Amino acid sequence: MTDIGFVRSTMTEARPAPRRTSGIGAWLQKNLFATPLDTVLTIVGLVFLAWVIPPLYGFFFGNAVGPNGTVEECRMENAGACWAYIAAEMEFFIYGFYDIPEQWRPNIVFALGALLLTPLLIPKVPFKRVNAILFLVVYPIVSYFLLAGGVFGLREIPTEKWGGLLVTLIISVVGITLSFPLGIVLALGRQSSMPIIKTVCVGFIELIRAVPLITILFMASIMLPLFMPQGTTVDKFLRAIVGVTLFTSAYMAEVVRGGLQAIPRGQYEAAAALGLGYWKRMYFIILPQALKHVIPGIVNNFIALFKDTSLVYIVGMKDLLEAVKTKNDTALEWQSANTATTGYIFAAMVFWVFCFGMSRYSIYMENRLNTGYKR
Repeated sequence: MTDIGFVRSTMTEARPAPRRTSGIGAWLQKNLFATPLDTVLTIVGLVFLAWVIPPLYGFFFGNAVGPNGTVEECRMENAGACWAYIAAEMEFFIYGFYDIPEQWRPNIVFALGALLLTPLLIPKVPFKRVNAILFLVVYPIVSYFLLAGGVFGLREIPTEKWGGLLVTLIISVVGITLSFPLGIVLALGRQSSMPIIKTVCVGFIELIRAVPLITILFMASIMLPLFMPQGTTVDKFLRAIVGVTLFTSAYMAEVVRGGLQAIPRGQYEAAAALGLGYWKRMYFIILPQALKHVIPGIVNNFIALFKDTSLVYIVGMKDLLEAVKTKNDTALEWQSANTATTGYIFAAMVFWVFCFGMSRYSIYMENRLNTGYKR
């Protein structure tokens, strides 16, 4: 038998130590300088930031006029953003033409909304059902009578005086709250085996999706009164809410339908085998799974609705963006080179804060509800 054993007679050369997998150096190597292309893109990005950041910093902070500044400072050469203009007109941007002595009423509405909505968004907070009833049923009624007045000794404030962020938030919150369940019903109706229900739902969805929102708002503002009995009027604020809600619900229906189609057929058959009726199958088995799959699409529609509120000017309502535009055109005492720009930047920042908040909450819920489907 041949001896195939081998004993090394010389030592091998020492190998270099492995690269560190933690620390800032390892992170930079992995994320910014992993390949030659990554290195080039990183350098280009750094050059771009070095070119963009200094003038932006000078406009927003370095040369900006603070909230306590004056219009003379805003009109100085090389002056940056005129934040003093925003501070001076903040009440109009938030409340519109709402009577100043009565602005405590919108403040209470804002506070109640935040107080009731926050527990609903935190999964671990108990009493969700009671909280939902308070937010979806009691809160709208209390808010309407607080804002509109005319009862309990409150001075009546017509909706024509409502404006600014107040209008944006009301239309977006009401539109989101109503369009979501309506979209679910339309999605279920589109998949219904009943020809009449399916035809009505398909016709509504395709009709609404075939026209832009501004057309629907124009119809609600100009054309709808022509079909109403003589002497009958519909509040333009209500027209805007109905138009935005119907428009969003059609798109919401298609998002939900996509989630329903993603559910395996076996789930439907298993639910039917348990003896559950149609609505119990949908409520307990199918919809929870379907909605989990389409959280990004649902929140995307919510964000689109929030931004689309800027179109309600077509019915004469002054939302946040229209309030900023109105002050830019009429506040002659604040006219300067950067006044209008600062106003639009302020509006953009407000929209970004709300939209980014919805986006981050969407990601949080996706991660929380992840049960192995996420890739």
